Amino acid sequence: MNGESLNILKNRLEKLKADFPEIFTEGKIDIEKFKATFTDDINFNNERYVLNWAGKSDAFKALQIPTTATLKPQPEESVNFDTTENIFIEGENLEVLKVLQKSYYGKIKCIIIDPPYNTGNDSFIYPDSFKENKADYEKRIGDKDEEGYLMKEGMFRKNSKDSGHYHSNWLSMMYPRLFLAKNLLREDGVIFVHIDDNEVHNLRMIMNEIFGEENYITSIMWKRKKEISSDSKNVAIQGEYILAYAKSNLTTFRPELISQEYIEKSYNDPTTEFPLGKWRPVPITVSKGLSGGGYQYEITTPSGKKHNRLFAYPFKSYEKLIQQGRIYFGKNNDGIPQRVVYDFESKGQPTTNYWDSVASNKEGKKEVLELFQENLFDTPKPTALIIRLLKLTVADDDLILDFFSGSSSTAHAIMKFNVETNNKCNFIMVQLPELCDDNSEASKAGYRTIADISKERIRRAMRKIEAEQTEEQKKKFEQIDFGGKEAKKPLDLGFKAFKLSPSNFKIWRGNEINEENLVQQLDAFTNPVREGSEQENMLYELILKAGYSLTDKVEKIDNFYSIKDNELIIATDKISQVSIDKIIALKPKKVISLDILFKDNDQLKTNTVLQMKDAGVDFKTI
Repeated sequence: MNGESLNILKNRLEKLKADFPEIFTEGKIDIEKFKATFTDDINFNNERYVLNWAGKSDAFKALQIPTTATLKPQPEESVNFDTTENIFIEGENLEVLKVLQKSYYGKIKCIIIDPPYNTGNDSFIYPDSFKENKADYEKRIGDKDEEGYLMKEGMFRKNSKDSGHYHSNWLSMMYPRLFLAKNLLREDGVIFVHIDDNEVHNLRMIMNEIFGEENYITSIMWKRKKEISSDSKNVAIQGEYILAYAKSNLTTFRPELISQEYIEKSYNDPTTEFPLGKWRPVPITVSKGLSGGGYQYEITTPSGKKHNRLFAYPFKSYEKLIQQGRIYFGKNNDGIPQRVVYDFESKGQPTTNYWDSVASNKEGKKEVLELFQENLFDTPKPTALIIRLLKLTVADDDLILDFFSGSSSTAHAIMKFNVETNNKCNFIMVQLPELCDDNSEASKAGYRTIADISKERIRRAMRKIEAEQTEEQKKKFEQIDFGGKEAKKPLDLGFKAFKLSPSNFKIWRGNEINEENLVQQLDAFTNPVREGSEQENMLYELILKAGYSLTDKVEKIDNFYSIKDNELIIATDKISQVSIDKIIALKPKKVISLDILFKDNDQLKTNTVLQMKDAGVDFKTI
């Protein structure tokens, strides 16, 4: 306490910084960043300490433009569609991240991504020109729906080092995605981003801007190659980086378990004197210079030698350790006493930021080869590396997101992690449907896109894990206490597949009305459902846009759907007074119905609105 009243300005600034760290530069509000975040007036001109690049304004505009897209369920491509809580989404990840904002805001515990490293050979989405207007840009990239509105799929192209905007293109691609990803993290969430020397400096800068420099945790240096080879400039490049950032100061890393390799090297085998397991001696003396002092007393060893030292424990505690047979006096029983610690008592040690003993890319490639018998990916991340990241922060029932899914190493690792730790974590994988090169092994094996391979890897990994899972492992997993009650929950070996798609509903565009499209817009107002829209597709779009999860329980009751045990009711087929009475009897919080279901029956709609209001139900029509 400093005796002063609350500093209102400081308090408000701290709150603002917690929610919007990107608008601060060196601790102060940056007016241009503020305007770029909250208005359409986006311009970065003044010279000061700030990360800037050609196209930064476009990057801000890209994340601000809302999407009307949805996710179309693909049961035929899924595994255990009705019961699984894992998700695979095929589509352009910027649009997907926007689609997920409402339903998954603040729900993701851990994000792990392996984005393009910008080596000059990567294909990714970026704007080619920074001067063209929006209409020209949309016309150039194509990919519009039947009404001519941009869907932003299939826009991948190579970012050559010959480009004058080589680094800018990469930054413009990464910034809006990382910004939206932060929104999805829980307050105790963490993000891990794989990167190499090409962009690690720029990545650190944009991560500082988006997440706040104070939320930087570390840069983990991973030895991706065991062998030495000269990659560039006569220097053997063996390592890559994994940047770790927290969402807030609530994020913590748990100590890493001591490895078996360390135990074998540093612990002694059981002896007659210390028979309970592998053990090692730990000093119990302290230095006089340490704050807090110690306990000065004299002890006599079994051989009769005396030691007068400063010890960490009071004499009574020392005597108790003697009684328990937990003091070691050295080989000749005359040394300074040390406490015996067994391997099963070791609680772990802080993680280091240099990982040279974890699996290499070669192991990652071998894992894919074992599943497919084909070399479909050059540098897939090994699951052991991802599992080590997971062990630092995730726990049971946590949700993990990877929106650069690639070969789906992250999904594979999560399933293996669950088996190893008896956890029940789930994943959301997002992968662009990038076409495989015609001459690639993947194309020759019959795979059209990277997303197709990614999904197939998950299927094959699931079958392999299921086949290898022992009866003991299955039994342990089923005995886990979920949410305070016993529940028979087997390992989740499935995933719901979705594809990014245009909305099932016509969009009212009042600011674009003219004589030519007036009839079309009026039609959208009276009948918003697009021709050809299917019931299930509309259902999941409404679930998402109502803020519910893609894996919430869905049950068909008569001619309407119950979501999350009647919390939300959706009617897309028929409506009648009988069904209205049934819906109200279920006591939902919210009901959504297609307005067209009340066509030619205004009295039913009026009565429904009144009945829902009397029952305390939030009723909406679309």
